[in-house]
Amino acid sequence: MEPTNGRPHVVIVGGGIAGLAAAFFLRDEAVRVTVLEGSPRLGGKLSVSEIAGTAVDEGAEALLVTRPEGTELIAEAGLADQRADPGSTSSAIWTLGALRPLPRRQFMGVPSDMAELARSGVLSGEGVARAGRDLELPPTTRDGDVSVAGYVGERLGAEVVDRLVDPLLGGVYAGRSAELSFDATLPALAAASRRHASLAEAARSLLPPQAPGSAGTRVGGPVFTTLAGGLGMLPDYLAKVSDAEVRTGAMARELMPNGHGWRLTVGSAAAPGQVAADAVILAIPARPAGRLLADVPGASAAVTAFGQIRYASMAIVTLAYPRSAFPAPGLAGLGWSGYLVPAVDGRAVKAVTFSTVKWPHLAGAAASEDGALEIVRCSVGRIGEEALLQRADDELAALAASELAVATGVRGGPVATRVTRWGGALPQYTVGHLDRVAAIRATVAAHPGLAVCGAAYDGVGVPACVATARVAAGQVLAFLAGRPPAGHAGAVR
Repeated sequence: MEPTNGRPHVVIVGGGIAGLAAAFFLRDEAVRVTVLEGSPRLGGKLSVSEIAGTAVDEGAEALLVTRPEGTELIAEAGLADQRADPGSTSSAIWTLGALRPLPRRQFMGVPSDMAELARSGVLSGEGVARAGRDLELPPTTRDGDVSVAGYVGERLGAEVVDRLVDPLLGGVYAGRSAELSFDATLPALAAASRRHASLAEAARSLLPPQAPGSAGTRVGGPVFTTLAGGLGMLPDYLAKVSDAEVRTGAMARELMPNGHGWRLTVGSAAAPGQVAADAVILAIPARPAGRLLADVPGASAAVTAFGQIRYASMAIVTLAYPRSAFPAPGLAGLGWSGYLVPAVDGRAVKAVTFSTVKWPHLAGAAASEDGALEIVRCSVGRIGEEALLQRADDELAALAASELAVATGVRGGPVATRVTRWGGALPQYTVGHLDRVAAIRATVAAHPGLAVCGAAYDGVGVPACVATARVAAGQVLAFLAGRPPAGHAGAVR
């Protein structure tokens, strides 16, 4: 048993951004923190590595400035001077045989300006006419949760769903709008739709003023930000400044109440160890969280709910090209920072980011002996496309490069490729998700000293995960402040 110096022991299971943010929020408090990460590395879906000599994110690459939790964490951690803002963030839709502008006045694909929608060419004439009927239709009532496709399709028609909403949601969740919950995935729009008869008007009510000429710039600054060294540098930095004990390769296999605290079984089945804790934060995906709670008395409702949350897999294919391979003056000449691809068009790649256009600091760093490089990130894989993701790395890279050539006119192959696979990475907020989350949180509330955080609850982006981490840290601190020291916290290796 290790001495604790009288400090309560908080164990965080999971070393992704949510778990490490929770550890950071517990710094300088009168607690000892241990982070247990089952895999060999920290960071979860945040990772950065070099391609063609340039550090480029392999996973999540940006923070939404409009959700301040991520930028606040960066500032608190002392990394504000490392922030890098985007250049152009206007996007296209590759559909109907051409790259077409994503309408600027839209909210997650739901258009607010029918004239702009018509000019974009993303929809057929019939599709635009059907979308316009939303302005005249009587209010659509809904009893309980409904799918995004069900509600949006009833208001605006199938083409808006297929060629606008589905590509945007596919980029965030790797999911299908026919299965995703309207209330859980688009909560602001779902709420606004109850105040407006027209869904287009509801979308318009949520759109802030924009600077002219840029879909990614709002009045007051850019919508996105990142770190100059890659967002993937954040997890290791948080681990360092949190002052927590961080253990990788430490798989938590069992969680049980233990007097006034908890006991975790950690490590391999052949050589397990025990870790005692006064409080526990579960910062792991739904299925492993459910497995840990399986033997906790009174946790069956949460175990069931966790088991109902599905996850989608995906891959990021990163390609580096000589700038001269693109029609002059390079990718910037296309006028966009990337494009989305509707599933109905039958392409393997669902989204493409022109990294050296979106992030000017990368454009300055990416170069070879033959001149400047363009770096492109291709996202592959929607839920149900497991067979596609089973292809070998070189085959996925060749497929992404082939589709990119058709869309952009790039000549020749990439000079470097990198394939990063994210198995079971993105939780699916399917219809009924909010009820499942409520069941989980009710169970957690009934077990003092237990908290949860991560992407399975209120949003899959980094700011949403950070928000749940701050709440979880506050919950365990409030619990510990309200009870006497347990006197048992420590670890047996």
